[in-house]
Amino acid sequence: MTSFAKISLFLLRLGVGWFMLYAGITKVLNPEWSAAGYLKGAKTFAGLYQWFAQPDILPIINFINEWGLTLLGVSLLLGIFVRLSSVLGAVLMLLYYFPVLQFPIIPPHSYIVDDHIINALVLVVLASMQAGRVWGLDSWCARLPLCSRCPRIRSLFG
Repeated sequence: MTSFAKISLFLLRLGVGWFMLYAGITKVLNPEWSAAGYLKGAKTFAGLYQWFAQPDILPIINFINEWGLTLLGVSLLLGIFVRLSSVLGAVLMLLYYFPVLQFPIIPPHSYIVDDHIINALVLVVLASMQAGRVWGLDSWCARLPLCSRCPRIRSLFG
């Protein structure tokens, strides 16, 4: 990989990491934040999202949402467990995508591809390019004796 490619991948990882950390930490620090309105307004898979919005399930969904984004951001900023966190983050972005999709009605600023899809694709790129090994802690963690003995653990790093 060229120096320019490494710098580009590193900056992309940091930028997305900060974006996700900020999105998560603002939710964590706001005691009034809830995913309820977003879930109740779902247009696609409304039954699933209505189920997520039930009073006994909503606190779990809020916790996963707040801390999932926050930990994804930390993972990307530090460059640790990037492959695992990026794949989980891409799934989270798809879960954000479906409630706002009202196919075949064209949204005002996108058609099928919106910011959630772009974020999911960027996270897939980060996972596939082993972005955590470019000036991140994944390269250090992959050299630990535990990873030498257990190749499956090493595959989580990237």
